Amino acid sequence: MALTFNRGIHLNEEKHHTENVPIKLLVPGAKSEMVYPLVQHLGAPCKPLVEIGQNVKLGEKIADCDAFVCAPIHTSVSGVVKDIRPHLTVVGTIVDAIIIENDGELLEHESIQLRSGFDDLSKEEIIKIIREAGIVGLGGAGFPTHVKLSPPPGKVIDTIIVNGAECEPYLTTDNRVMLEEPVQIVTGLRIMLKVLPEARGVIAIEDNKPEAIEIMKKASADIPNISVEVLKTKYPQGAEKQLVYSVTKREVPQGKLPMDVGCIVNNVDTVIAIHRAVFRGRPLMRKVVTLAGGAIRNPGNYKVRLGTMLQDLVEMAGGFVGNPAKVVVGGPMMGIAIFDINVPIVKTTSGVLFLTENEARIPPEQNCIRCGKCVEHCPAALLPTELYTDVLREQSAMFLKHNGLDCIECGSCSYLCPAKRRISQAIRTIRRVELAKQKKQDG
Repeated sequence: MALTFNRGIHLNEEKHHTENVPIKLLVPGAKSEMVYPLVQHLGAPCKPLVEIGQNVKLGEKIADCDAFVCAPIHTSVSGVVKDIRPHLTVVGTIVDAIIIENDGELLEHESIQLRSGFDDLSKEEIIKIIREAGIVGLGGAGFPTHVKLSPPPGKVIDTIIVNGAECEPYLTTDNRVMLEEPVQIVTGLRIMLKVLPEARGVIAIEDNKPEAIEIMKKASADIPNISVEVLKTKYPQGAEKQLVYSVTKREVPQGKLPMDVGCIVNNVDTVIAIHRAVFRGRPLMRKVVTLAGGAIRNPGNYKVRLGTMLQDLVEMAGGFVGNPAKVVVGGPMMGIAIFDINVPIVKTTSGVLFLTENEARIPPEQNCIRCGKCVEHCPAALLPTELYTDVLREQSAMFLKHNGLDCIECGSCSYLCPAKRRISQAIRTIRRVELAKQKKQDG
């Protein structure tokens, strides 16, 4: 029987557009500008380690900081640093970024060295390799992976979950990497299990991916502390707290992390990045991205070098069929609509949707009819109607009293609402403000 969590919703998956399209490598051409924002992860921003006019090689570290919750940034091409200036990002913010002109030669930095295995590496050495490779959560959150693998004293991790749920509509990169690189995923998980030897490994996959389930079971068949668990296809199955409950039946308390109930969750592509860093000495320099929607000529899954401009990626993927009515970075449920494609692909870019007028159409809002669907299906067990009222009345104290910060911004309430109220969007706005206030208070 497939594992699942309480509440949640069932969606039109729309994965058929790209789920059977193999990953295609796209390499930016010479003279193209590569843009590396200094904020690509949760935690402290990086600071430049290079200067304007400096020549750099592929894989060279170009930005870092001294904070524990931080991940360095590496150049994904060789070339020359043209500028360091503020630049628009895929989430609509403007942050400092390093601009590199690609020389097209892809000359590798001397730090990239092959390694035959990991048996002779200590726990501390593995964590250092992961940290220096700049690996973060590639499912979208961007939390530095070395921090996850370094639980504080007293917290025992007994379960490492590899997240292969990929519950967002349209997105199919996780499915494709499981089909195409299963051995790397299993080996990457084994590396994490060496860091946390008291844990078991679980590869969790929704049951709408039967081929991936069979391939991953075959790849892990002879490893006693790794299993493949089948999840019921339901949204948002891939959210951390919901996934932890599905696999372990443990509830992550309000304001706590999976680590607090003995679990660590990592995306499948993050695990592959760990394998690549340990065996091939390669830092995080690429991302597999789904391009989909009716306005893109060649929808598919593309392996893209970080720093590639989205407008260049569109051209490499065949361009537009027509002008998209809306461009969404991420999936349609939790993604962010952007107004300009002059933005770079970063570590957390999982997909970009180019939607036609028909695909992007949202009916006008109407008055709430008190049906209770948003409450019945909220995966975080909140009261979306009350939270929405708190936002409209600008009552921050009531928003916090109603546990608004526990919202996971999944969009289920807006999706289900027969009155098409913009519940999730409103909650997201005030939630970000309140989280920023807390961060400032905490110093």
